[in-house]
Amino acid sequence: MWVTTLLHHPEPALQWGVVLSASGLAALWDVRTGRIPNLLTAPLLLVGLGASLAAGGLPGLLDGLLGCLMLATPYALLWGFAGGGAGDAKMMGALGAWLGVALGGLSLAAVSLAGVVLALLLAARAGRLRAVLRAVGNAAKGALIPVFGGGALEDVRSVMPPVRGAQTFSYGIAILVGNVACAGVVFLW
Repeated sequence: MWVTTLLHHPEPALQWGVVLSASGLAALWDVRTGRIPNLLTAPLLLVGLGASLAAGGLPGLLDGLLGCLMLATPYALLWGFAGGGAGDAKMMGALGAWLGVALGGLSLAAVSLAGVVLALLLAARAGRLRAVLRAVGNAAKGALIPVFGGGALEDVRSVMPPVRGAQTFSYGIAILVGNVACAGVVFLW
């Protein structure tokens, strides 16, 4: 089936080598400059789509395109609505082109978990853990208002935590840590 085309990549060491190397470069760049540049993400995306096509033909390309969309979307939403970095979204999309849907889903879960853990550790270190947990609870409540009804868009905005003054960190670190963990699970599995 096309969804698992890149799961059975003919060269998994190349696939993961690129993903981990690019994640390492992104983390280093993000820590040093506070951004992940297009100079890294654009070629990574284009070469990843070409590699997906070479590895699995048109089904491989489709798997890479859907992986790109799947990994970029949550971070693009964070960028648009919560002050996340656009480079994070572009980096995750480019990695999705290399990983496809199945491996991309694992990567997305691992990177997201790494991001939450790192953010909580940084909040605890800064003495802001209680405030961050309260903000997360308010954000979850705000996200559930449209699901269960009972309010207008203004009601959602009223319970969402403010973006200004929020704790930030170089998310490239979470991308690296999550993908290292993901690769470890894939290769040990």
